[in-house]
Amino acid sequence: MDLVLNVADYYFFTPYVYPSSWPEDETLRQIIGLMVVTNLGAAVLYLGLGALSYFFIFDHKLKQHPQFLENQVQREIKYALWSLPWISLPTVALFFAEVRGYSKLYDRVDESPLGWSGLIFSMVSFLLFTDMCIYWIHRFLHHKLIYKYFHKPHHVWKIPTPFASHAFHPVDGFLQGLPYHIYPFFFPLHKVLYLVLYVFVNIWTISIHDGDYRVPSLMEQIINGSAHHTDHHLFFDYNYGQYFTLWDRIGGSYRYPSALMGKGPHDHIKKLMAKGNIMAHTRGCC
Repeated sequence: MDLVLNVADYYFFTPYVYPSSWPEDETLRQIIGLMVVTNLGAAVLYLGLGALSYFFIFDHKLKQHPQFLENQVQREIKYALWSLPWISLPTVALFFAEVRGYSKLYDRVDESPLGWSGLIFSMVSFLLFTDMCIYWIHRFLHHKLIYKYFHKPHHVWKIPTPFASHAFHPVDGFLQGLPYHIYPFFFPLHKVLYLVLYVFVNIWTISIHDGDYRVPSLMEQIINGSAHHTDHHLFFDYNYGQYFTLWDRIGGSYRYPSALMGKGPHDHIKKLMAKGNIMAHTRGCC
């Protein structure tokens, strides 16, 4: 995160905000800068990527589903924008530790003992490590003793839109994001690759809430896509994984997506249309 902070200092904070007498590496200045950059970046990624997905990928026919809530999109956005600043508080503490050099992030490829092949290894190990951690954190958040306090707000959205992707209780959101932030404290990772993976994580999180249930047939048993995750929202105890189905299979929580068996939300809407219970509408944003 020091790359982002350095850019923000060079182009904005130093020339326009802070007095020249305040060193860029001073503790309080770095914390304030990280708070601004983290909150602004999170909001831009969430709203920008969420809007692109909502207007160009999400099937708006899903809004006709009986379990789609009134004013749901507005409620998802409002809840996410309330939650993100709270999530940023402990997240900035981890970013500050990175900036201060306590992580294993590095600047140049030749600093990696594996060279360029180390970048490939980092990408694969990052996905496997975070997928494993999120599975168990997610499953823990479903425990009956704590579910209603932290994770239940996210399950209000039975038929989620891309804007539900970040609509978490702050504790829930931080815990499920924690594996991404602790990875570079355990494993070497290039700083630029870390930022790329951070953006990818946000894209993926939005994609599994986008209502596009298409999955390449060869990947249906491997990738935890939107169809898999929608079943998690609908049926609660299945498909906790983030990217892959591996840990759901190991943990006995895997469910083959109902949408891929002709029993998903779209199919339910078609049945209601056939019965005349709802009116047929063309695909659109409204």
